[in-house]
Amino acid sequence: MSATGRDQAPAPSPSDLAASLERAAFVRLVSDATGEALAATGVLARALAADDTPFQASVVAPFADPDRTTEADVTVALGVGHGSADHTLSATPAATAFAVVRALGADPDPVLALAGTVAGGNVDGTVTDAAERAGIDRRPGLAVPVADIADGLAHSTRLSAPSSGDIEAARTALAGLDLPADPTADDRRRVASLVALAVTADAPERATETVAAALHPYAGGPFETVGGYADVLDAVAREAPGTGIALALGHEGVRENALSAWRTHARHAHGAVANATTGRYDGLFVARGDEMPVGTVARLVADFHAPEPVTLVVTDGEAAARATDGRDVAATMRAATDAVGGSTVGTGERARARFDVPTSDLIEAFREAV
Repeated sequence: MSATGRDQAPAPSPSDLAASLERAAFVRLVSDATGEALAATGVLARALAADDTPFQASVVAPFADPDRTTEADVTVALGVGHGSADHTLSATPAATAFAVVRALGADPDPVLALAGTVAGGNVDGTVTDAAERAGIDRRPGLAVPVADIADGLAHSTRLSAPSSGDIEAARTALAGLDLPADPTADDRRRVASLVALAVTADAPERATETVAAALHPYAGGPFETVGGYADVLDAVAREAPGTGIALALGHEGVRENALSAWRTHARHAHGAVANATTGRYDGLFVARGDEMPVGTVARLVADFHAPEPVTLVVTDGEAAARATDGRDVAATMRAATDAVGGSTVGTGERARARFDVPTSDLIEAFREAV
C-alpha cells in the first residue's frame, strides 16, 4: 500500500502558521530525515525557545510513524509530512520556516536556513540575502565542513569523485598541488579545478551543474562552509537523528559527533556506489547492493553516474528513486510498490520504497511503471 496518498493538512501561509504558533502553549516539530527538513526544524525551534514556548522536536525516518503520545496544541511537520500534523511545510521547508519566524517578529538564523536550502537544492533569494547581510561571503574552493581539504573531499556527499570515501586516495589526488598548511584563495581555486575535472570525467552532462553547486561556497557558520554545514545536516538526519536535533538547535559540544556521523554516512554511501551492481534499461538506470543508505546513494548515482534520466537504487527491502528530467518518479514508485504490496513515500523527482519481495520483483515492477 502506498504511503504517499495519505491526507495532509494544506501548507499554511507563513503568517497563518506564525499566528498558530503564537497561540500554542506546546508545539511538536516533526522533521523528515533530510538536511533541509532538519534545518527548518531548527529555525522554528530556536524561535520557540527564544519566546519561551515549550516544544518537542524529533526526526522521523521514512515509513516510521511519529510518536503521538505527547499532547501538543500544534504539530508541524517539516518535509513530506505525517497524517497527525496540523500543518505541513513540504515544498521548501527551510525557506518557509525562515519566513514564519520573520512573521513572528523574530530574527531567524540565516546561516542555518541557508544551509537547509542548500541541502534541499532550494536556494532562496530572501534567505541568501539575509545571510550575506549577516557577513556570509563566498570564497573559492570546495563546499566542505572541515579545514582539512582531503578529509572534506573524501567524505563530501555533495560530490562523487574517484577518491570519495577514501581519505588516503584523496590525499594522493591532492598531493600534486603541494598545498600549504594554510591554503590561499588561489590554492583553493586549484583544488576546485582539480576536483571538477575528476568528478566530470566520463560523467553525464548534469554532473557539471551538480559539481558547480559544490564549488565557490559560502564560508562561515559552525562549520568551514555553509555547503559543508548542509552536508552534515543531511548526514546526521539519516545517520544520527538525536545528534541532528542537537545540531539544529545550536547546542554546543555536538560538532565532533556530527562530523563523525557525516564521515560514517559518507563512507557507507560512497562504498555502496563503488560496489553496486548496475543495469541500464531504456530510460532507467538500476544500482543494487547490500545494506546501504539508499536515499543518498540514489542522489549520488543520479547526479554523477547514471546515463539515464531515472535512477533506481535497491537493497533488501528498501529502494530509492530519483529523476533528473522533471518526471514524477514518486508516482512511478507508487505504482511499482502497489504491484508488489509495498509502500512509498516521496513527491515529485524523489521517492523511497519499502517492500517484502525479492529485489528483482521490485525492479521489474518499477521497469513496467516507468
